[in-house]
Amino acid sequence: MTSSATLIRSARFRHEREADWVRLEMLVNKAERRGAQSLEFSEARDLAALYRQATTSLAIAREISLDKALLAYLEALAARAYLCVYAPQERLGGVFQRFFARSAPQAMRRSAGYIALGFLCMGLGALVGYLLYFESADWFHVFMPSELSDGRGPEASTEYLRGVIYNIDPGISGLGGFATFLFSHNTRIAIFVFGLGVFACLPAVLLTFYNGLIMGVFYALHVERGLGWDLGGWLSIHGVTELSAICIACGGGIQLGTAVLFPGQNSRKEALRLAGKDAVKLAIVAAVMLVVAALLEGFARQLVQDRTSRYIIGWGIGLLWLAWFTLGGRTKI
Repeated sequence: MTSSATLIRSARFRHEREADWVRLEMLVNKAERRGAQSLEFSEARDLAALYRQATTSLAIAREISLDKALLAYLEALAARAYLCVYAPQERLGGVFQRFFARSAPQAMRRSAGYIALGFLCMGLGALVGYLLYFESADWFHVFMPSELSDGRGPEASTEYLRGVIYNIDPGISGLGGFATFLFSHNTRIAIFVFGLGVFACLPAVLLTFYNGLIMGVFYALHVERGLGWDLGGWLSIHGVTELSAICIACGGGIQLGTAVLFPGQNSRKEALRLAGKDAVKLAIVAAVMLVVAALLEGFARQLVQDRTSRYIIGWGIGLLWLAWFTLGGRTKI
């Protein structure tokens, strides 16, 4: 008898309110498929009102112990409607737009000091490698990984070095192998300098400095042969973007390490969490720049053989990055 009475109450309860539930479910389905922005004003108004009614119905259903199937239906419908009404409605495209238009450049400016330290580490490494090479050419093999040597060391002739820069001789493999290895090497360095920066900054600083040593001895070799400007043009196309990405990643790593070393009034966990908000954005920017560098390396470096054009392309793109970092996300007055 009790079971029959419960079913009768459930049927009556459903009959009195089912039309509103069906209407709410239709609006929820539309919002889930197309986004809440697709709803008209009247639909959005009905969605909010029907959601409140559904929660009231759910509370009543629980109070009078209606059948479990009806309770499960109302709970699921109320949960879906809640997400449509209260959850953030921004789409993925909006998230990307906000990141690139505001969040990333603002984080870059807030972290300018750390990024400058990253560039300083790279620059000092390049300077030390450059000077040590002219002290003794043997330093080339000390710093340069064996995978990169491949006949391009101090023992190579000037004609051979010029040929690989400009692909003069089809029989010469060119700098393609060097560029490919350099890109994968630099990508690993960027990951490591960011991830290991949390360990008191030292690994990030050393790895960035070492990367500078490699570039310094390699550039010194070509300067010695009168090919400094030629190699500079070859490196500029993708190197301005690629090496800057490493320095930015290093800045993010240093930022994390500084939070651990000097937490201030916060606990180290809290200081690391706060620093990570901008540091992670720096890592994402570095990743985007590495992707762009890969495209430049794969196409522009192969197609453009004029030295002046190489400089214009490489440093022109570098200026675009700088303009984004310095001007993006500024509030209009």
